[in-house]
Amino acid sequence: MIDFRKIWDRIAYALVEAVFPTKCLVCGEFFSPPQREDMLWEDLQDITYQRLMAPFLCPTCLPGFSPVESPICSKCGIMFRSRDGEDRVCSNCSMTPGRFRMARALGIYNDQTFKKAIHSYKYDEKIQLARPFEKLLFSVFIRHWNKNDIDLVMPVPLHIKRFRERGFNQAYHLIRHWPRIAEKLDIDLSVMRIERNVIFKTKKTKPQATLKGKDRKKNLAGAFSVKNAHKIRGKRILLVDDVFTTGTTADECVKELLKNGAEYVDIITLARRM
Repeated sequence: MIDFRKIWDRIAYALVEAVFPTKCLVCGEFFSPPQREDMLWEDLQDITYQRLMAPFLCPTCLPGFSPVESPICSKCGIMFRSRDGEDRVCSNCSMTPGRFRMARALGIYNDQTFKKAIHSYKYDEKIQLARPFEKLLFSVFIRHWNKNDIDLVMPVPLHIKRFRERGFNQAYHLIRHWPRIAEKLDIDLSVMRIERNVIFKTKKTKPQATLKGKDRKKNLAGAFSVKNAHKIRGKRILLVDDVFTTGTTADECVKELLKNGAEYVDIITLARRM
């Protein structure tokens, strides 16, 4: 039987592309993306960077991504330069372990195309990238965590002035539809909830990217505070951010959460600087 709806969808798609051609969100070049129906997925095997980012990045920019793969530090998640051996604790975590229990990420931040894609999402208001990024981050969660080991998922907060300037919290948009995604994949997340009203950034700080070493810690000292502490006492928390660089921002958040009664705090991010 002829599916006239699919035929019409293809015609409509071709017309839209002819009138409003797609621009790559990284390099700005025009390209012909796959039809939107090609982005549908039914299981975790379909949630890949190349598949989900194809409608947004041109064929030249799309390959510019490297996943974080073992062997990695079993604590902070950094990839070891040597591709031999198993996961183990890195020397940095052995000497100065962070307050978090473990951290994991989707891809390597050093890859310029992936880095530019995140910057487009975060700074250039390309909010449409939240859709593929959110699914990709969910796949990282399912791969590295037992879903019953996390009670609360919460984004690293923005200062209210920065939130008003940007218009959205990029970390929150990476998790806000996780319950819906889980439902489509037939994954039960009933024991876990998303919580935004616990940790707040009360001090406006300089961008961490402009600072190094001790200046990063000094910049964030006392920047976060917890309200409604009763919501996190004894809870196992997953803290979400876009990029893990030195871990200073995450560690300051973790310090406040643990101080107010959290059992432990894990970290998940889109990217990890190597």
